[in-house]
Amino acid sequence: MNKLHVAVLMGGWSNEREVSLMSGNGVADALESLGHKVSRVDMDRNVAVTLANLKPDIVFNALHGSPGEDGTVQGMLDLMGLKYTHSGLVTSVIAIDKQLTKQALVPHGIPMPGGRMVRIEELYQHDPLPRPYVLKPVNEGSSVGVAIVTNESNYSNPISPQAKGPWQEFDELLAEPFIRGRELTTAVLGDRALGVTELKPKSGFYDYDSKYTDGLTEHVFPAQIPDEITDACMRLAVEAHRLLGCKGASRSDFRWDDNQGVDGLFLLETNTQPGMTPLSLVPEQAKYCGMSYPELVQWIVEEALAGKASG
Repeated sequence: MNKLHVAVLMGGWSNEREVSLMSGNGVADALESLGHKVSRVDMDRNVAVTLANLKPDIVFNALHGSPGEDGTVQGMLDLMGLKYTHSGLVTSVIAIDKQLTKQALVPHGIPMPGGRMVRIEELYQHDPLPRPYVLKPVNEGSSVGVAIVTNESNYSNPISPQAKGPWQEFDELLAEPFIRGRELTTAVLGDRALGVTELKPKSGFYDYDSKYTDGLTEHVFPAQIPDEITDACMRLAVEAHRLLGCKGASRSDFRWDDNQGVDGLFLLETNTQPGMTPLSLVPEQAKYCGMSYPELVQWIVEEALAGKASG
């Protein structure tokens, strides 16, 4: 492959800024090790001017959360005529929104939790679902703003406005039934699922800190689960990737109630901008399958250059 000038877009101002910086710097180091020219771009409000001046061959989108994952940056790059990695505008708009994702996937037989959107004022009056249930922002990643509401919760009943939780930050939240059981995730590269990892947090649930703090979560890969569950996760992850129109790499997260067999498996979301940090799951699964971190980064760039990452 010819040596390229790659602008690695990272940082920004979302809740996932620090994770994005870790992803972006890892990607930039890998590209430099392969001999490519790299411009590290910490995104600010003048990012379009910066990229226009740099004139890169391609932009590696290492942003997480809004506006790098929700279609905003994708639309800007489309208008500028710049090739970029990962999924395009329409896919990004749908996949970051958990309700839109359900509307796109559930009619095609992808099992996802039920639930509904709820205004914060309603939460303070009564529970929107029988406890236990989960509250989460509709368009945040990395388990940002997730709360599990149980009968034992110290949020009071109904939830108190003074209790610390996502209702203090958002006007509306998605309420879903809590699915007991195990946390599973599957990486997809193009049309191929790499495998299934089980995530075992040392305490609590797989929240933001558990994801990005070394030692707080055990990654079991390949997951020690029945073959039928492994096969179902991989099939559903590839199907979600296809139905949503994902390009390059994606990662689908599942909850599995191991008392219910395949009927207890539910897709929670598909991430179009999976992390590339030292603790991230896509590089981990790729490494097990024989693809080093630099090889993974190179593959993502090649997919984008082939014209497959702007749809």
